[in-house]
This record gives sequence, C-alpha cells and structure tokens, in this order.
Amino acid sequence: MEPHSLCVIFGLVISIALLLPSPTFSITKCNFPAIFNFGDSNSDTGGLSAAFGQAPPPNGETYFHSPAGRYSDGRLVIDFLAESLGLPYLSAYLDSVGSNFSHGANFATAGSTIRPQNTTMSQSGYSPISLDVQFVQFSDFHRRSQIFNKQGGVFEKLLPKENYFSQALYTFDIGQNDLTAGYKLNMTTEQVKAYVPDLLGQLSNTIRNVYGQGGRSFWVHNTGPVGCLPYVLDRYLITAAQVDKYGCASPFNEVAQYFNRKLKEAVVQLRKDLPEATIIYVDVYSVKYTLITQAKKYGFEHPLVACCGHGGKYNYNRLVKCGAKKIIDGKEILIANSCKDPSVRISWDGTHFTEAANKWIFEQIADG
Repeated sequence: MEPHSLCVIFGLVISIALLLPSPTFSITKCNFPAIFNFGDSNSDTGGLSAAFGQAPPPNGETYFHSPAGRYSDGRLVIDFLAESLGLPYLSAYLDSVGSNFSHGANFATAGSTIRPQNTTMSQSGYSPISLDVQFVQFSDFHRRSQIFNKQGGVFEKLLPKENYFSQALYTFDIGQNDLTAGYKLNMTTEQVKAYVPDLLGQLSNTIRNVYGQGGRSFWVHNTGPVGCLPYVLDRYLITAAQVDKYGCASPFNEVAQYFNRKLKEAVVQLRKDLPEATIIYVDVYSVKYTLITQAKKYGFEHPLVACCGHGGKYNYNRLVKCGAKKIIDGKEILIANSCKDPSVRISWDGTHFTEAANKWIFEQIADG
C-alpha cells in the first residue's frame, strides 16, 4: 500500500462500517503527522520490555532480526498502519534508549487492561500500566514535550510539534485482557459480561479526555476471538460441548462478541457526544476469526498451534513460554524455539500473532 493511501479508505470505513450516509473524512484531513497509541500486547512496540526486560529471542527474528519489544516474530498491525501512513514505527513512551517521538508515541504495554487490576504483575501477569495510567502518561507527554520542544536543538528533532496533537491519529486496541481476567478469577461467562459496561465506560471516558486535549481522529479496534487463542484453549477448563467446529472455545468468543456489540454502541454514543471527532470502529474480530477458521484458504496452517512454544496439543506451556531457556550440562539451551516457517503460521506464541498474520489482518482492514 502506498503511503497515505489508507486515507481514501477512512472515508469508506466511516460510511460503510459505521452506517453514515456519506464519507466525512476528507483526504486532505487525512495526512496524519503522528500516531498516539493506547493498548496492550497487540500493539506494544516496547513498553513492557523497557519496564520489565526485553521480550527474549526468538521474538523479532523475522523482520527486526533481534528482539524489538514486540511479542511477535516481526511487525504488528500498528507497524503496518504506520507504514501505510508514511510514518516511522512508534517508539514506546517508556523506552529511554533510541526513541524518537517526533511522529507520535506508543503508551501500550503487554498485559495492559482497561481498568486497573487488584493484583501484581507477578501474581496475574497483567501490566500495572492500565489505560488510566496510559492516559496520564499521554497527558504529561503532551504538556512537557512542548516545553522542551521550544528549547530547540535535539528536543525539536525528537518531539512532536504542537499542532501534531490535534492532527494526529489516536489508536486504541485494548480490552482483551480485561475479559480473560474474569476467567482467571473463576468467574462465569455471565459474570464477565456483567462488568463489560464498566470497561466501556472507562474506555469512553479516556477517549473523551483525549478529545478534551485536542484529539479529533480515533481508530478503535474491537477485541479478537480470544476463544481461538492457544493459551486460552490450553489454560482454561473447556468441555467438548463448548468447542465449536473449528476448535475454538465458544464461551470466550461469546464474551468477546458481547464486548464488541457494546463497544460499537459506545462508539455511536461518542460520535454524538463529540461532534468534531471522527471515530472509526475497526472490526478485527471478524477478520481474525476468518483467518483462523479458513487458514488453509489463505495459505496458513495449524491455526490453533503456537509457532514458538514448548510441547502439548497447542505447543503452548504457560510455564515454558516462547524464548524460555534451560541450563543443561552447564550450558544455556533454548527450549521454546520458533517453528521452521513462521510465514505460514497464525499464532506466534499462543497469545499473539505472527508478522505474516498481522500483515494479512491489516490488509483486510485497510481494504475495508
């Protein structure tokens, strides 16, 4: 896709997916000079790695040829989005080494949730950088970046211009971890559904707060089919009756679909409340489910088996995750390595997608 060609699609997505009578996002308004991203591991480009240590090899092997802060063998959807807009890959806000924020910043961290979790990261695996913290970071970055930008020199080269904040694209890809958090606490599907309105209330408030600071263009992902992820299939008790014909766990997908219906309603309300905003609801659930359930048709194989992992039906072991090593005869040996060809696989490590899958997913989104 040529740089900025995605701008043409924005109008189509708004008019078709959001049922507007006509496109309202002109091409001239679509020259986004920056992206500011909020999210979890699906869009984390180095936040968690900067705070708690790098995602180990073989993460990053396909494109970056070394760990690059991403839980994948290569690029994420957010990377392909940046490419399509002619922008550099987003630096993680938390990463103090080699970062350039002149065209935006990424506040996402792997394991992030919309609402704060009442557990530590070591207990649950969830990041302490929940969405409310990400907004505080953004707000602080917005204010302080302009103070330093005015000093000129290196700051002017590494920080966004003031007008970029109103012209930027604000992307949100978060909520998946909030749903699985309930199951970790042994909640029923109905109990998980019961707190979805609270999640979306908090997400909506964050979008309103960004709008209050000048944001006008929003790209909001719904959540994917979590019931098709190897880590969910391996970790949770799922009966045969709860498995669909493709091998996915129906209760988890049911919750994801419920979340998405309520999210779409929230987006409609936000568009009424924020008249100057353009808010695009991006249906990644349908795209990912299509890819997983029709993998062979699109050149992929073993859709429910992790490429990088260690043993079991799904090649996933939560105690021996991708990149895990073991000392054998005094030597450190990688025991959870990558599969032979990640380019034909969908699941990278049982939780996240391969670069090949991410590229395919983005292309479907961009094609409307």
